[in-house]
Amino acid sequence: MSTTRRVFLKQSSLALAGGILASPNVVSAATERTSLAQPTPSQIRWQDCEIGLVYHFDLPIASGRFSSNNQIRTRLDPTGYNPTRLDTDQWIEAAKAIGARYAVFTATHFNGFMQWQSDLYPYGLKQTPWRDGKGDVVADFVESCRKADILPGIYFSTHRNVYWQVWGHYVNWGKGRGTEAQARFNRIAEGMTEELCSRYGPLVQIWYDAGVKTPSEGGPDVLPIFEKHQPGSVFYHSRQRSDHRWIGNESGHAGDPCWATMPAGHEDLSHNSPNWKPHLHSGVAGGACWSPGMVDVPLRAVGGVHNWFWNPGQDDNAYSCEQLDAIYDQSVGHNCNLVIGEVIKSDGLAPQSDIDRLSEFGKRLRRRFSQPAGETSGTGSELELKLAQPTRIDQIVLAEDIAQGERIRRYRVEGLVGGDTWKPLVEGQSVGHKWIHRLEPVEVARLRLTVTESAAPPILRTFAAY
Repeated sequence: MSTTRRVFLKQSSLALAGGILASPNVVSAATERTSLAQPTPSQIRWQDCEIGLVYHFDLPIASGRFSSNNQIRTRLDPTGYNPTRLDTDQWIEAAKAIGARYAVFTATHFNGFMQWQSDLYPYGLKQTPWRDGKGDVVADFVESCRKADILPGIYFSTHRNVYWQVWGHYVNWGKGRGTEAQARFNRIAEGMTEELCSRYGPLVQIWYDAGVKTPSEGGPDVLPIFEKHQPGSVFYHSRQRSDHRWIGNESGHAGDPCWATMPAGHEDLSHNSPNWKPHLHSGVAGGACWSPGMVDVPLRAVGGVHNWFWNPGQDDNAYSCEQLDAIYDQSVGHNCNLVIGEVIKSDGLAPQSDIDRLSEFGKRLRRRFSQPAGETSGTGSELELKLAQPTRIDQIVLAEDIAQGERIRRYRVEGLVGGDTWKPLVEGQSVGHKWIHRLEPVEVARLRLTVTESAAPPILRTFAAY
């Protein structure tokens, strides 16, 4: 399979007939023929997860060498890694508590320390006293995920690696592009990719921190290795392939509108390219590249703290449930995937206060969405939802069948109040995988969705009220 956008940018011609009400702004289904970007099955699976947790742990934390987001530029003694209480089953309690459907572990971070069994270079678990040098945290993590029916993913860094003096993707602290030392590190990066992609079974995603450079940029040739061993996974990310995109901030919000598609027509799919960077927050309607947004936030990010890694004394710096609620609405509720960063303490356990907070928030989400006042689905430019009886609602949830691409471009929802009056409630542009509208509480007997502009006949997977 090609290592270009063809791997994940699936475009097809669609011809549908019937099932749409005439509208001057919606193309007739009888004559409609169009080509829309569509997701791969792997991308659909990732988007359906909606919430993931990413777990950050590294040698500096185990050694008690704390710094802002693990940016210490010192090669440490591996014998400092001895987290006597490390328990990946306990970690996953946090993911289960919030209702996350996938989880990701930082197999390496900036320090370059390898938390699996490897002989690529002498800076990993084999050089530690922990479990007599025979431990494999990646294997433990993947097993814990699978026991909990949570999809596992792996994160590692070729962007920074203190052992190899890589900072900004290149050796010699960013100055060694094109050197023999860089070529040696490129082979190491390929070796890490081979080991992590081939040893642990199917993964939901491989996440290269800050992306990975391509051979044309003087970086490693990792994409063919990924494609060989993880054909059903999501790749994040490089100039060649970006199965999803960073939303452009770590503050917990995506744009309105927010599309799952991005510009194509160029080989450069880098998040820093002029072709993509201006559109990270909101995407591009009708773009030829399917690359939905990922909203990533550390749980501990209030009171002047913004930390992906554990530091002592920061238990009270986690987002409140009310803040997490707002983040959820502006991420999952804005056609994106929400990834929350969880810390692991020096002893190898997740803080109980974090697990409690995520559990509390998970219960809040279940209260919000477990009992819809009404729900339906259908095809066409107009769809009605009849409630069993007049009901007071304050949330409307819409979702397209994204397997057929993003079709809706503009819409409105009205509610039948007082028995005979259609009251405007909300309006919007993008829907995609999911869009959540909050509104002032109102009692309605019916809801009516009208799509006033679309690229093809709308296909609604969900039209629900809560």
